[in-house]
Amino acid sequence: MSPSPSSLSPSESPSSIFLTPAPSPLPSPSPELAPAPALQPPVDPPVSISEPPQSHNAPANSPASTPRQISNENSDSKHHIFPILIASIGGSLIVLVSVLSIILFRNSKVVSVKPWATGLSGQLQKAFVTGVPKLKRSELEAACEDFSNVIGTFSDGTVYKGTLSSGVEIAVTSTAISSREDWSKNLETQFRNKIDSLSKVNHKNFVNLIGYCEENMPFTRMMVFEYVPNGSLFEHLHIQEAEHLDWGMRLRIAMGITYCLEHMHQLTPPIAHRNLQSCSVYLTEDYAAKISDFSFLNNATAAKVGSATMELLESPSADAESNVYSFGVILFEMITGRIPYSIDNSSLADWASDYLKRDQPLKEMVDPTLKFFQGDDLEKLFEVVKTCVNPDPKERPTMREVAAKLKEITAMGPDGATPKLSPLWWAELEILSTEPS
Repeated sequence: MSPSPSSLSPSESPSSIFLTPAPSPLPSPSPELAPAPALQPPVDPPVSISEPPQSHNAPANSPASTPRQISNENSDSKHHIFPILIASIGGSLIVLVSVLSIILFRNSKVVSVKPWATGLSGQLQKAFVTGVPKLKRSELEAACEDFSNVIGTFSDGTVYKGTLSSGVEIAVTSTAISSREDWSKNLETQFRNKIDSLSKVNHKNFVNLIGYCEENMPFTRMMVFEYVPNGSLFEHLHIQEAEHLDWGMRLRIAMGITYCLEHMHQLTPPIAHRNLQSCSVYLTEDYAAKISDFSFLNNATAAKVGSATMELLESPSADAESNVYSFGVILFEMITGRIPYSIDNSSLADWASDYLKRDQPLKEMVDPTLKFFQGDDLEKLFEVVKTCVNPDPKERPTMREVAAKLKEITAMGPDGATPKLSPLWWAELEILSTEPS
């Protein structure tokens, strides 16, 4: 730090004070040696250069004092400049490190691109960009009460209900295979592909995947989903103990399925449901539809609901056209209340075509448990069913076209078909630890 301009004039620099003879022959006070106060930060008010010197005995240009004073001044200057230099370098390094940290943080910051996942933090934002979290078996075992709460079984696995410490409920599916030796490379590939595809759906009318578990001791392959409390559409349509669905509820469920399938088919690449049936559609607390895909294997068709086991007709191969067909069957099932089941194991195409080819009046085909339905909409809805189950896949409409047609009939947009209450499972998931990838 240099002396204040008010303290020293250009002609009164330290060198000019000691090297230039005094202009007056009269004795003058020794000039003040002010390097130390001048170089120090002005904590106190600056000291004037005209302050009386400490000694009045030495002449101004004493040969004995001048070199020594110059030496002392240089020594003091070095002592004061060195800590200031160190402080300056240290401050610069701190600023540099701070700037680099901000740049690196911004470059590595995870941004969730899922519209419905806005606000997720930390580990879950990363999970939704890179996939879903890998969870520990011990955590899921504690949540599912040692896997004692079985709520469903499939030909290739079991579904458990679990409750996290915050009270948020989850559904955990576990493969029926319990040995690493019986788990082939092909099954492992299917499992990983399933996790990858399900993690990309993220729709409010879909039972979303929120994690998975993969351990070898003991052998574990599990998928963790959000829990949907009101059972399956199949139960409500065909089991008397279940809550009855009125006409308006059925149309809302149909619209939820429609919008979800439309969303899945528009993903890049498109995702098709491999076994879309009424038993794979679950209902929320306010009876909104959520499509599920719990099975581990691609060809699983057996479902057990409560004490009733039913081999449902196998859906066509997984593609957008087959999903359109399956939706037509579900819509027909909701209107008529008939089970898509055949004793002689005929195909779904034969089952639907048999009913649609009959000369029976449409009103007589409506589910007899329905006390009220919109007769004006009935013919339009059956027309949608017919186009969806067209034997020629190329002649079937897309789900976007189906959604547009049904929206015209029901006057219900995506918001109307969306669940009103969504479980905040992501908040609880913050406490679950993830294993390093």
